[in-house]
Amino acid sequence: MQRRHFLTSAAAFAGGALLSTRVSFAQPDTRKSRFVLVILRGALDGLAAVPPLGDPDYARLRRELALHPPGESAGALKLDGFFGLHPSLVFLQECYQGRELVVLHALASPYRERSHFDGQDVLENGTTRPHALQTGWLNRALTAVRAPSGREMGVSLGQNLPLVMRGPAAVTSWSSSKLLAPDDDTLSRITDLYAGDRLLAARLADALTANAIAAGDDAAADVMSAQAAAGNARGKARYAEVVRAAGEFLRREEGPKVAVFDTHGWDTHANEGAAQGQLAARLGELDAGLAALRQELGPAWNDTAVLLLTEFGRTAALNGTRGTDHGTATAAFLLGGAVAGGRVLADWPGLAPRALYQGRDLAPTLDLRSVLKCVLTEHLAAPPRRLEQEVFPDSAGARPLRGLIRA
Repeated sequence: MQRRHFLTSAAAFAGGALLSTRVSFAQPDTRKSRFVLVILRGALDGLAAVPPLGDPDYARLRRELALHPPGESAGALKLDGFFGLHPSLVFLQECYQGRELVVLHALASPYRERSHFDGQDVLENGTTRPHALQTGWLNRALTAVRAPSGREMGVSLGQNLPLVMRGPAAVTSWSSSKLLAPDDDTLSRITDLYAGDRLLAARLADALTANAIAAGDDAAADVMSAQAAAGNARGKARYAEVVRAAGEFLRREEGPKVAVFDTHGWDTHANEGAAQGQLAARLGELDAGLAALRQELGPAWNDTAVLLLTEFGRTAALNGTRGTDHGTATAAFLLGGAVAGGRVLADWPGLAPRALYQGRDLAPTLDLRSVLKCVLTEHLAAPPRRLEQEVFPDSAGARPLRGLIRA
């Protein structure tokens, strides 16, 4: 079932609606509901995180980065027989087996270009265009959700308030009191910005090499490796601290019910790796953090939905530096005790040359806003009419999914 692949015992995915005979649609108890949004900045490679092992064109396009089937050495983790899961995502597989994870594939926002900045803007503003609004869809949704008197419903965890949480609803924010040294994200963005210009890219590489030499003379390579390791360590420490804070905020009965934070380092233009390597390490850190979040939340995990999103995917084929460039559709993850999981939802377009978007990318078949509308309605009891009019303007074509949240 390459063109139309579905998982669940009788799932219908027509016009954006998902129906399951086991799911009823009672009004959610928002006094208990918790929601965590995690933005994976840099464009996660969905074909690596959730490889379509059953697609006959997958291995041809991915070559040495193609993951092996489950059970083989360095193989993917088992999902449904068509899709696998990257071997670093052990906790996510546990959630899948416990029916607490829905994997969504061939998903995209309305954005169809390949700029990180504009893609993240559309991901967060809830419209079809970058810079169309200066407020975020989640903040606007919070204005439509009945909150306890005098309580801020949302908390942003990090040094900056992301666009998705800006707007008329009162939210709180938190960041570490320790001023950590900057991580690799700014340098990664500059490198990506210069990638299309041979002269600027060469000058940046020369500058980095000169800086390493100045710091350690003949040990330039060792210095650069040490700097990369230090940057990764800082990022891991920051992520662990944010996860602990999220659990502390959300498990308190009197605390906020919605938390947002982000992670960086998903822009894998070069040396992406397969079962091991750069991307595998990032996915392992992400997975461990999600496991820690469940532990921090304790019993509140049963009422929690965690949504992991990225601005767009990556190219179906490898580039010349054993990495992947900016693409279109990707994968997303919805997990938690409140999730009606154990399913992969994908209207799979296939990876044959004629099926690729613009001849290079996984084609989008699921609108991100269909997922967001479902979660906001079923989990936070946001009124559907206000979602259509205020939260996601001009989104009538993105019909909400159904049954992602347990009744």
